[in-house]
Amino acid sequence: MPESDGAEKIAAMLAAARAAMAQAYAPYSRFPVGAALLGANGKIYAGCNVENAAYPQGCCAETSAISAMIADGERQIRAVLVVGQGTALIAPCGGCRQRLNEFAAANTPVHLCGPQGVMQTVTMGALLPYAFGPQNLGSAS
Repeated sequence: MPESDGAEKIAAMLAAARAAMAQAYAPYSRFPVGAALLGANGKIYAGCNVENAAYPQGCCAETSAISAMIADGERQIRAVLVVGQGTALIAPCGGCRQRLNEFAAANTPVHLCGPQGVMQTVTMGALLPYAFGPQNLGSAS
């Protein structure tokens, strides 16, 4: 993330993810999650998890945020932030790691947050080493 994005942009992403998490529909897991993506255009896209009685046919927070980003016409993720409750580190599930990888570079920062804020920052490459992506199909942009 460029220097100009620093702490102020992370704080804005965290606020957006928390607001989305407050809207989560999680009656089965009782574990609301919020996510925020920073697009290359500088906009923040938030999402929350939406569960379904046909568990696990729901939608993760990261997937919701990606959908909002794509619907706005953006195709590149510059930073990721995920927030959940509790003291354990919250990270994207395997499926969401693959979905995020479609639009993010290996060096894209991923901020893992709890109720108190950022607990750890890693890269997409650290979350999904040896990722399969557009470059494997000869369609890397």
